[in-house]
Amino acid sequence: MSASHASHASHITPPVTDPTGEDAPTLLVKIFGRDRPGITAGLFDTLAAYGLDVIDIEQVVTRGRITLCALVTAPTGEADGATEGELRATVHSWADSLKLQAEIISGHGDNSPRGTGRSHVTMLGHPLSAESTAAITAAITGTGGNIDRIFRLAKYPVTAVEFDVSGADTATLRTALATKAAAKRVDVAVVSSGLQRRAQRLVVMDVDSTLIQDEVIELFAAHAGCEAEVAGVTEAAMRGELDFEESLHARVALLKGLDASVVEKVRSEVRLTPGARTLVRTLKRLGYQVGVVSGGFTQVTDDLRERLGLDFASANTLEIVEGRLTGRVTGEIVDRAGKARLLRRFAEQAGVPLEQTVAIGDGANDLDMLNAAGLGVAFNAKPLVRQAAHTAVNVPFLDTVLYLLGITRDEVEAADIRD
Repeated sequence: MSASHASHASHITPPVTDPTGEDAPTLLVKIFGRDRPGITAGLFDTLAAYGLDVIDIEQVVTRGRITLCALVTAPTGEADGATEGELRATVHSWADSLKLQAEIISGHGDNSPRGTGRSHVTMLGHPLSAESTAAITAAITGTGGNIDRIFRLAKYPVTAVEFDVSGADTATLRTALATKAAAKRVDVAVVSSGLQRRAQRLVVMDVDSTLIQDEVIELFAAHAGCEAEVAGVTEAAMRGELDFEESLHARVALLKGLDASVVEKVRSEVRLTPGARTLVRTLKRLGYQVGVVSGGFTQVTDDLRERLGLDFASANTLEIVEGRLTGRVTGEIVDRAGKARLLRRFAEQAGVPLEQTVAIGDGANDLDMLNAAGLGVAFNAKPLVRQAAHTAVNVPFLDTVLYLLGITRDEVEAADIRD
């Protein structure tokens, strides 16, 4: 073919034929047995002799045992006179030669259409019990949902599995499963299926008791000798019993007179939550932008931003005059409403729609942010927050949030090895 003809041909869309109309005869070929290299290639090499079209393929390997399913068009006998009976005999003979089991089921057309309303349901357990799995799957059925596919996302530090569900409204499914998950002490997240799950996103986290294991103001208070008093006010504020701004001013006032050198000491005392580095590193590899908002202090969040390579960071600022803390904060107060406002600001600066953002937090002052985000994750949160957030994670590993985004542990580890 000449170059000009080739160029012209490349712009011609070939006709698309559908060999799987409702009445078209099809075969479901199922293979079971001990896995080894070459089984999939061997099956399709066997089927190729009959000139069949492949409609669907599913394969899973569990503890060295393979289940391979192929939905193919049935032989017509028009090309070489081959019959379905001959195909069955050939497939069974091939399977027997490899000590595999084969099952061939006749039918018509493709798979039944999936129901409208599609969701991803992620379940986390530490461990994941059969009892909790039974409860969650029964609850899915109770909403009218059908489980189309299940696969494991991670086996440690938690067991994480994902169910692809159709036929149920996502919001209805989320409400039903949240109640059951709380009763069975298992974490369940429900998100809508669709391209937006794979789109570039923005993840914004709280800092104290989320990105880090500590409450920063308590670290400062320990150096001022008023740790117990500050901790009591902090707990009340996180439970939603006190106005955050009022409690912030009351706690910061107790730090008056501290030497500014305490800032470096506190920075060195901050402990990242297990999985924090993995979470941020993996998100950044995927092109996500990552930020933090904190009711704590820029003296710590600025350091975290540099250490972790964060894109955004905002917090309150301790006022320092002549080398000492004054007991006051300066600038815009980052409180409950402020965190939601900053989420929107970061999303605008990042060019990410709000529905493609993820927010993570643990306290009552995170609630507006969690509810404003496309996905709000309550991380080891207070009961009030767990009940109000889209989903809750109650294991002490921050990188488990990756599983809620459909990212597997194997993918994370493979990326780490490459780097």
